[in-house]
Amino acid sequence: MSGEADDRDPGLFGPASVTWQMHGDPMMWIAGVRALYLQALHPRAVRGVMINSDFRKDAWGRLLRTANFVGTISYGTAEAAERAGARVRRIHRLLGVDDPELLLWVHCAEVDSYLDVLRRSGFPLTDAQADRYIDEHRTSARLVGLDPAVVPATRTALAGYFAAVRPELEAGADARVVDDFLRRPPVHTLLVPARELIWRRVAALAYDALPPYAHELYGRPAPPPERVTRRLAATGTALRCVPARLRWQLPPGHILKAMARLGPASRPAAYKLRRQAAILDGPGRA
Repeated sequence: MSGEADDRDPGLFGPASVTWQMHGDPMMWIAGVRALYLQALHPRAVRGVMINSDFRKDAWGRLLRTANFVGTISYGTAEAAERAGARVRRIHRLLGVDDPELLLWVHCAEVDSYLDVLRRSGFPLTDAQADRYIDEHRTSARLVGLDPAVVPATRTALAGYFAAVRPELEAGADARVVDDFLRRPPVHTLLVPARELIWRRVAALAYDALPPYAHELYGRPAPPPERVTRRLAATGTALRCVPARLRWQLPPGHILKAMARLGPASRPAAYKLRRQAAILDGPGRA
């Protein structure tokens, strides 16, 4: 499929999905860092990354490629999303990190982080919409090689998964490498002030937003959850004051490309979820 056939392709999720509205929010960056902290606590998953990838030499590149993948499957055409998924599956096979158990951990850590950070930061999601988001991402799980039937589809199922996997988690040597990188990533000398001023605060907030058991495993304390939630809300309010079109100009521009393809009405916006909730979750509805 290409050319005119792509002109109105809504992609895998489409403008009516929860994913479409959520993934345009600036708090997704903090949520992504939280996901990395959480993923590193599975010793076999993080060991596979360390042994079979160039994380130490190209950690920034890996982060940007992950962000590009999320943007492509969220806002790209269905064909582009399927191509991106096929590329990820091929890389996983070549590197020997295609174990379904490990892929499921990575997937669940991401979905949980996106939901937790955005909801605590004030992004409007009802419980029903949160469940819908988790269910939507069984599609992204398929793209990386998982059977959607074994992937949690609700908040209850996701919580059950984390309870079951909790005994396997630990903050070993590889997790410490990830922790050290996230706290003080290597940057050009000219960017050191920006790292100290901005990035360290981003990483600290992402770490603080982890569940309490993760803080225990890493051995570093965090403020009480309610204080972290207030900080997340304040950060979300500040970042959402930056005009969306300005934020979306950053490469690779997936959202602006989607709007050019589908029209201005496809613009991601939190208020659309409030409207959906008023219609679908109003009085007299389950």
